[in-house]
Amino acid sequence: MILCGDGINCERETAAAFQAADFVTITKHVNDLVARPGSLADVQALALPGGFSFGDELGSGQVLAAKLRQAAGAELAGFVTSGKPVIGICNGFQALVKLGLLPWPEQASGVALAHNSSGQFINRWVEVEFPDSVCVWTRNLPATMFPVRHGEGRIFAADSSAVLSRLGERRQIALRYREDFNGSLDRIAGLCDPSGVVLGLMPHPEAAVADWLHPSRVSGSARGLEMFNNARRYLDEL
Repeated sequence: MILCGDGINCERETAAAFQAADFVTITKHVNDLVARPGSLADVQALALPGGFSFGDELGSGQVLAAKLRQAAGAELAGFVTSGKPVIGICNGFQALVKLGLLPWPEQASGVALAHNSSGQFINRWVEVEFPDSVCVWTRNLPATMFPVRHGEGRIFAADSSAVLSRLGERRQIALRYREDFNGSLDRIAGLCDPSGVVLGLMPHPEAAVADWLHPSRVSGSARGLEMFNNARRYLDEL
């Protein structure tokens, strides 16, 4: 299930990436999920795509998270507990953090996504690497380049030392930027939950699924599809 509506604007690219990984996709308006939260039981994976949900009013992902928490909080928690994969990309990542699904199933995790240190919206391709982690989405992925398009992508923690220690111990850092371009804590680009099935990331893998999308256009340079293939393989192994 791929969410759409209310300012989400990357649902088509996200659906295409899942379809390329042999998923049968359904794109559902946020209001439809709110009206029928039990429909989550009918799908194997959930995606919160990028965009500007609710125009970033009250903060990026804030209203979307509140709406989903009130109407479908129990169903979302059950979805994760059942081991079904969830991905939140850019604005979707911001919503997952504010939902309390990342990095830990706690409303006050101490982790937030803040404005980039430059104070500017950043739209370019960046190098990312994949540390050893429990994340099912990023298994065995080599370093690559993904596009970023965000103004609030800087991972921040009030007690950064304690948060980094906990993330490291649980192997929850799924992606890192190769260079520090937005001030994100420890150059973190993406986090997973302790089980490894929930992934939130600021870069856009769905926009890097074909070589012609990559700046170099070199054969084999686009690695975004491998992330969705990993989710497919994980489900096949369940």
